Amino acid sequence: MAFETVLTEKNDAIGTITLNRPEHFNTFSTRMAEELNAALLQMEADDEVRVVIVTGAGKVFSTGIDISEFPGKNPSEYQAWISLMDQMHMTIAAMGKPVIAMAKKFAVANGAGLLLAADFAVVAEGTQIGTTAINVGLLCTGPIIPVTYAVGKKKSLEMLLSGDMIDAAEAERLGLVNRVVPEADLEKETLAFARKLTQKSPVALRMGKEFYYKMIDMPFAQRFAYNSEVFSRLCTTEDAQEGVSAFIEKRKPEWKGR
Repeated sequence: MAFETVLTEKNDAIGTITLNRPEHFNTFSTRMAEELNAALLQMEADDEVRVVIVTGAGKVFSTGIDISEFPGKNPSEYQAWISLMDQMHMTIAAMGKPVIAMAKKFAVANGAGLLLAADFAVVAEGTQIGTTAINVGLLCTGPIIPVTYAVGKKKSLEMLLSGDMIDAAEAERLGLVNRVVPEADLEKETLAFARKLTQKSPVALRMGKEFYYKMIDMPFAQRFAYNSEVFSRLCTTEDAQEGVSAFIEKRKPEWKGR
């Protein structure tokens, strides 16, 4: 499928989606939101892809939603519009493949939302991250949802209601990103992390990610019941049998993906 606002490529089991509106600092237009979700689903359906990287063309990752689309909507139109902008959260969570955000300079508002929606994030030193919609009388209510799974009430409310930026180092301290690296090494370090994931069992990756997103909203005891169910199913897969055999035989496993 050809896209106008995102670029896609794949190499060595790694698919890359690039937000491609650099002249607009990769702000989300309706078309780009639609195409990002379509590209994610395309990567999910591609058997040659095991891990997906999302990044931005040009100088920044993304600075939010294209504000030129804001005026003149009625309440139902606004609801449909913002639901589309937030759809990436649901799409990424439903995917079986890990999604890594690779960000530099600025990840703001819906750009921060994409960074936070990703399963992992590798960001360049000095990157500024902010849920800043409050500064124009709006709210980053979508992007703040994944924040609440990483930090407590007070910090979540501070990020939602102050409009202040945090830098990459603070985001790493809070557990909002995985790695902070020199900008010159951003692509190299992100690819190294992606390649590490491609060496794992595709079945275990898929089941592990599905476990996490279903487990996080379960009551405590139900989490352990679900854990037993998932682990027992995983034990019966060919990949689990191969992995244990390879460990005992001191050789590299040959994953079958089933």
